Amino acid sequence: MVGDVMRRRAAGCMAGIYLLFVILASLFPAAFTHHDPTATSPSEKLLAPSALHWFGTDQLGRDVYTRVLYGGRETIVASLLALVIAVVGGLIIGVIAGYAGGWVDAILMRTVDVLLSIPYLLLAITIITAIGFGTIPVALAIGVGLTPSFVRTTRSQVLRVRERAFIDAARVNGASSFRIMVSHVLLNSSGPVGVLAILNFGGVIMSVATLSFLGFGAQPPAAEWGSLINAGRDYLLTAPWLSLLPGLVVVLCALSMTVIAQIIEERQRG
Repeated sequence: MVGDVMRRRAAGCMAGIYLLFVILASLFPAAFTHHDPTATSPSEKLLAPSALHWFGTDQLGRDVYTRVLYGGRETIVASLLALVIAVVGGLIIGVIAGYAGGWVDAILMRTVDVLLSIPYLLLAITIITAIGFGTIPVALAIGVGLTPSFVRTTRSQVLRVRERAFIDAARVNGASSFRIMVSHVLLNSSGPVGVLAILNFGGVIMSVATLSFLGFGAQPPAAEWGSLINAGRDYLLTAPWLSLLPGLVVVLCALSMTVIAQIIEERQRG
C-alpha cells in the first residue's frame, strides 16, 4: 500500500515537472532555444539529433526542437481555449437546465443528447469546415464538441445541490433565482466540472494535434505539434525523428495530464 502511494507520488512529481517544463518552454520558447523556428538552412537538412540540434533538423534545415517549442504554444493555447469554451458553456447550460427543470430542462438535454450521439471530433471537423481553418477555429470547434459532456456533468451536480437546505433558505430570504444560481448553485456544482476539465485536458491536446495533423490547424510556415508530425511522415524511413520526437512530446503531455488528473480525482474521493 505504501509502495503504491510512493509510486503514485513519484509519477505525479515527474508528470508535474514535465508539464511545467513544456508549458514554460511553449509560452516562452526564446528562453529555451536560440534557433529561429522558420530559418532554413539547406546545407543542414535532415540532420540526426545531436548536441547542436536536439531533435535534429527537417527537410528545410530548420531546427525541429525549436519548432516543437514554438508549435507547443499554438497547441497548448488552443487546448486551453477549447477547455474554457467547454467549461463555461457546460456550466451555463447545465445550471440553467438543472435549476429550471421542466420543459427548459427537457429541450436543452434532448439537444445535448443529440450532440453526444455525434463523435465530437466529427462534430469539430464539421464546424471547422463551416467557419474556416486555423488555430482559433480548431479551439472553438473542439470546445463546442466537448460542451455537451460538461453540460451533463454540471446538470447532475445541480440536481443534487438544488435540494440542499441552504437553497431553500436563500429562497425564503428573498434571493432571486439568478442570484441563487450564481451564488449558490454554480459555486457548489463547479468542483466536479473542474476535475472533468483536468481529466479531459490530455485528450484535448491530442484532439488539437489530430486536427492539426489533418491540416485544419495553423498553416505553414507556422508550426503546431500535429502539423510537425504530419510533415515528417514522408521521411519515416530516412529521418524518423521528424515525426517520432514531436509525437513523443504530445503523448507524454497527454499521459502526464492523465496521471495528474487521476491523483486529483483520488484525493477528492478520499
